[in-house]
Amino acid sequence: MSEKLSAPVTIASLEVENVKRIKAVQFAPAATGLTVLGGGNNQGKTSVLDAIAWALGGERFRPDGAARDGALAPPHLRVQLSNGLVVERRGKNSALTVTDPTGRRGGQQILNEFVEQLALDLPRFMESSDREKADILLRIIGVGDQLHMLDAQIKSLYDKRTAVGQIADQKKAHADSLEEYPDAPAELVSAADLIRRQQDILARNAENQRLRGERDRLRDRACRLKERMDALQEQLRELHDSYLETMQELEIAEHQADGLQEEPTAALEAALSDVEETNRKVRANLEKSRAADDADAYRRQYDEMTARLTNLRQRRTDLLNGANLPLAGLGVEDGRLTYNGHTWRDMSGSEQLRVATAIVRRLNPRCGFVLLDKLEQMDLQTLAEFGVWLREQGLQAIATRVSTGGECQIIIEDGQVQTKPAQWQKGVF
Repeated sequence: MSEKLSAPVTIASLEVENVKRIKAVQFAPAATGLTVLGGGNNQGKTSVLDAIAWALGGERFRPDGAARDGALAPPHLRVQLSNGLVVERRGKNSALTVTDPTGRRGGQQILNEFVEQLALDLPRFMESSDREKADILLRIIGVGDQLHMLDAQIKSLYDKRTAVGQIADQKKAHADSLEEYPDAPAELVSAADLIRRQQDILARNAENQRLRGERDRLRDRACRLKERMDALQEQLRELHDSYLETMQELEIAEHQADGLQEEPTAALEAALSDVEETNRKVRANLEKSRAADDADAYRRQYDEMTARLTNLRQRRTDLLNGANLPLAGLGVEDGRLTYNGHTWRDMSGSEQLRVATAIVRRLNPRCGFVLLDKLEQMDLQTLAEFGVWLREQGLQAIATRVSTGGECQIIIEDGQVQTKPAQWQKGVF
């Protein structure tokens, strides 16, 4: 008995009368794998699933208009479970009775221990939002808070890095657009300094000119005195001392004047006239250099943020890889559930069913079954693959499909189970 109670609970057999479109249905689904209820539209297939959900899930699953139209007797439901419990609803109020193998009776509280609500209403999970699916998975594997924290850090850092990258690109574009003059000096030129240097040269040139003038004056005077000496021999003695003195002064003046050279001022005059243009080029070069340095600083900041993002994403990947996932390949990206890298809308119908079933199973590992409605959208190969996967997982699924083909183990017609032709007896699942 203890071995049975510890194993996942499945549905061993089912009896339903007068529920919605059902007149009387009785069958035993396969212990694991897929049991397909086939038939045409409005024959009572979905009513069977509704009856199971009502029997095991409680009053919240009671169908609207639960009693079959025209039925003389009230609804009756009887479900025997693999752990030996017998669940019944009967009578005018469809009162619930749960009987264990020893004959003891109980109620809904016993069923809630091993019946997962989403297993009775799988479309509620499949139709939930991407974030709700992801939150359920994270709650199961117990890393939701950590993952949300990492996702928040990644988003914040990603947004900041994006802004920094945009600024870096703008700064670089601005730096590239600025003029540059390779032949300009590195520092600004001082007009006052150029003027002072020009004035110094002009003063020296003026002194040179004065000394030449003095030389010329003395030369003229010597000539005049010589003429007077030639003309006035009688005055020679008087003038001889004056002549000698003058000659000595002339020698000094000649010595001073002979070594003098003119200093050109053309370069300084050109520099003075070009100082504003030169300084404009210097300022342009300085602005371009500062702009390039600014762009490089933002690019380094961008690269540092990229490294931090890579680290955070790796921590996030390691967190999910280390979690005990209900199905290999499951993950959460940007707050959305993924399977083998695909979001929910990009998964095939078989993958969606596989993911939903695995997650619902993990929500309550004691619940070994799931109800699936409207599987007609699946082709036969996909249906068969899903059935094989269910058996491998030790899971039981009871599903409906608008079909009377060989993939259906049970055919519902006009609210009753129809006997299948001999060629259908084996089924495919």
